[in-house]
Amino acid sequence: MKTTVAVVPAGGSGGRMGGPRPKQYLTLGGAPILVHTLRALARCRFLDGLVVAAPADRVGATRALLARFRVPRVLAVVAGGEERQDSVRLGLEAVPPEAAWVVVHDAVRPFITPEIVERVLAAARVPGAATCGWPVRETVKRVRDHVVETTLPREGLWLTQTPQAFRRALLAEAHDKAAREGYRATDDAMLIERLGGRVSMVEGLPQNLKITTPDDLKAARAWVGGGRRA
Repeated sequence: MKTTVAVVPAGGSGGRMGGPRPKQYLTLGGAPILVHTLRALARCRFLDGLVVAAPADRVGATRALLARFRVPRVLAVVAGGEERQDSVRLGLEAVPPEAAWVVVHDAVRPFITPEIVERVLAAARVPGAATCGWPVRETVKRVRDHVVETTLPREGLWLTQTPQAFRRALLAEAHDKAAREGYRATDDAMLIERLGGRVSMVEGLPQNLKITTPDDLKAARAWVGGGRRA
C-alpha cells in the first residue's frame, strides 16, 4: 500500500539557466540533476513511491532516462504544466488513491537527505502541513529600482526550502481552490496558508541548494567534485 508518495515538479523550462536544455536535465556528477534528486528521495524509508511531472514534450524521454539510470520507486511520469503550481497539481492527480500523505520536492534540489524528509513528515502529522527552511541571518532590505526603500526586521524570517509535506486531502483541496480562483503561489505551503491552515516549520539544510542559475550549477558541481554525496 502506498501511504506516502513524493511529487516532484520537473516541468519547468529553466529559462534563468540560459541553456538549450531545461536545468533539471543538466549533468551533475555524471548524471542529470533530476536523477540525483530522485535517488536522494528514494533513499527515504518513509516514501513509498515517486511521481514526476516532466515537461509535456519530454515525458517519454524522461521515462527512458529514469529507466536507464535505474531510478527506483518511480510510480509515474506525467506531463507537467506551464508553471510549478500546475505541475504539482497534475502530479498530485497521478498519486495512488490510497496515499494519505504527499511530499513535494523541487526537482533541482539534489542535496536533500532522508533525514530532512523524515523530519518534515513528522512535523506535518498534527497540523497536516509542514515545510523546512533556514533562518535569515543577514540584513534584509526591500529595494525598488536599485534604491533601498526600507530595512525589514529579520527576526522570524526564514528562507523556505523543500521538501514540504502535506495530508493529501488538504493539499488537493488547496490546489482545487487555487485553480478555481486563478490564484498563484510560489510554493505549496502558501496554498495551505490561504485556506487558513497551519504549516509547521523545521530547520532545513544550508546546503539544500536550488539549482537555478549558472552560478548555482557551478557551485553544485564543485560540491560533487569535492566529494559531497548527491
